Amino acid sequence: MNKIAIGLDFGTNSCRSLIVDISNGRELAGSVYNYPSGEAGVIIDPANPNLARQNPADYIQGIEVTIKEGIKIASENEPDFSPKNIIGIGVDTTGSSPLPVDKDGCPLCFHKKFSANPSAMVWLWKDHTGYEEAQKITGLASKIRPQYLAKIGGVYSSEWFWSKLWHLQKEDSEVFNETYSFVEICDWIPAILTGEMNPRQIKRSICAAGHKAMFNDKWGGLPDEVFLKELSPKLAEMHQRLYSNAYPAEEKIGTLSDKWASKLGLSTNVAIAVGAFDAHMGAVGAGISMGTLVKILGTSTCDIMIWPNDSKLEDIPGVCGIVDGSVMGGFFGIEAGQSAVGDIFLWFVNNLVPESYGKTNEDKFKNLEIEAAKLKPGESGLLALDWNNGNRTILVDVRLTGLLLGQTLHTQAHEIYRTLVEATAFGALAIIDRIENNGVPVREVMNCGGLAAKNPLLMQIYADITGRPMKVSRSEQTPALGAAIFAAVAAGKDVSGFSGIADAQKAMTGSDIVYQPIAENHKVYKELYHLYKQLHDGFGTAGWSGNMYNIMKTLLNIRDRVRKDK
Repeated sequence: MNKIAIGLDFGTNSCRSLIVDISNGRELAGSVYNYPSGEAGVIIDPANPNLARQNPADYIQGIEVTIKEGIKIASENEPDFSPKNIIGIGVDTTGSSPLPVDKDGCPLCFHKKFSANPSAMVWLWKDHTGYEEAQKITGLASKIRPQYLAKIGGVYSSEWFWSKLWHLQKEDSEVFNETYSFVEICDWIPAILTGEMNPRQIKRSICAAGHKAMFNDKWGGLPDEVFLKELSPKLAEMHQRLYSNAYPAEEKIGTLSDKWASKLGLSTNVAIAVGAFDAHMGAVGAGISMGTLVKILGTSTCDIMIWPNDSKLEDIPGVCGIVDGSVMGGFFGIEAGQSAVGDIFLWFVNNLVPESYGKTNEDKFKNLEIEAAKLKPGESGLLALDWNNGNRTILVDVRLTGLLLGQTLHTQAHEIYRTLVEATAFGALAIIDRIENNGVPVREVMNCGGLAAKNPLLMQIYADITGRPMKVSRSEQTPALGAAIFAAVAAGKDVSGFSGIADAQKAMTGSDIVYQPIAENHKVYKELYHLYKQLHDGFGTAGWSGNMYNIMKTLLNIRDRVRKDK
């Protein structure tokens, strides 16, 4: 049997293991564990819709359940499979999802006094409670540290590290004061596997540090204490107990501890790779290369590109970050994304689609897509903004909301559904335009995730609106596959045979499906995109001034023309 790597993918609602033959990327087995805590794995507060936390105990249980189950499935299905051939484990997670820990790396919520306190748990990526703190961080940085903002698109987000730490200090000073340090879960989970839990010794991910904690070697690592003290003296004190170095994911953090090797039935020689965020490892699992934008489509989206770190790259306003080594060594990683995509469709089906489209959500989605596919671009007369969970890129504003324009007494649910799909595609094109306008060409888009694999209508609309081919990754589990790729490389060339990430990608990634843009559809969508941008700038920017009188009338004109031609 060829050598094997395991990718562990810790998502918003569940974690999964993926067991991969590193010689060809064949996925031998996988297992999914749904987090038992909270609502679908998320601790929420009905009185505060911005709050989203997680119980780190779910991750520990998920490691054991999914790896054991994956090994069991592979052993049953593959006659030559042996756990002895597993050479490495890679980990990807959501982010920024920091965890308050004590001096031994133990989560504060594992202490009895804080066991039911959400403040002592993981501050999940989609926790927006720190939106006021994010605004203040942006304001101070623009005055005294503009270089900090230049690498993160010009605006600091409430989804990110420092906003959450500062808000915790205000929300629950007792938890903050008893916290020794904070660890992103993409760093904490690999540390769990190695047994090295000292927060000062954990190898921190450059992906997490650079994109969310404003870490950059050009200014000595994390934001300086003078800057942090201007925000809060307590943050400046915490600076000393964080970290001064960060590493790319192809680095080995260590090997599997005796405890975990015994628990999982694996060797202590199994390499554990430095962790990273799901989108960045997903980009590698999708086969990212120069000129290809990888779009990880799910509840939200992340868009990832790379650019050689020895070539000039302009700062790109509105993107989530530009970080050397965050995707793979030798390249800047460029991250952008949308705060809601699949979540918008699910919200619509859960709340607004009548039972005439089906009794179950599955039936409703199926029938919506059948009917929506019969429509021509512009035929519904509708247009929407995709800000139901705020705007991540390029406006970076969590307090923006969704909008549906053009509905009449004749508007039907499948017309709205198609319009919501189109809105997310227009949002995707706005991101592409922003990246290209700053010197990085986007020749094609590689899509991955369940939406890309299971929704041909969505993929065709994306191709038609962007005017670019939409490829679909061969793997539906690209974050986990990417984690397995990093695990193989971290094990070393003498073990895996791979000299680097690009070498491993050639063996383990690919695409078999491509959606080409339809010229006549693209022509109509260019008209609609002009209207979308008018709404985008009118509702999303403070400096825009203009008149929106034309939008409803133009939508009706396009609708009537398309229906007549049809």
